[in-house]
Amino acid sequence: MIYLFIIFAKIVEVSMATVRMVLITKGERKIGAFIAFFEVSLWVILVSTVLDNIMGDPLKIVAYALGFSVGNYLGSWIEEKIGIGLAEMQVIILETHTKRVVTALRDKGYAVTVMKGEGKNHPRSILLMYVQRNKIKQCANIVRVAEESAVITVSDKKSVYGGYGMLRK
Repeated sequence: MIYLFIIFAKIVEVSMATVRMVLITKGERKIGAFIAFFEVSLWVILVSTVLDNIMGDPLKIVAYALGFSVGNYLGSWIEEKIGIGLAEMQVIILETHTKRVVTALRDKGYAVTVMKGEGKNHPRSILLMYVQRNKIKQCANIVRVAEESAVITVSDKKSVYGGYGMLRK
């Protein structure tokens, strides 16, 4: 029973740590600090449980390590699903397909800036968008349906000030 407690508690603690770090990185310091209180409280309880008679019960180490490993995976999965913050999406398409792709995106409420580009053999358009992280897949799917040969890149952004549909801080 103690092993299940260790595994479960470590999964929860590491998942909280992962989400907390992302929140703080994205500027959500108050929420991050709130989570940190519970995270470190759980950590102290957990470590004292694991270290109690550790040489006589080395399986506690295995349970702790298993919980740590699963907690990292679960924490990153939770953070991806929550999708806090913004991402910059760049889409490169043939210039002749610009109108179709931009219309599809704007009809779904995405703000799109179009720039001219030059590919090896054809003129290109570079579409620039700032998208909520939890809507990246939805936005990419709209692009792929409108233009299957599009090149899409995504980068995290800490802050964006101004722009159509953006929250101004």
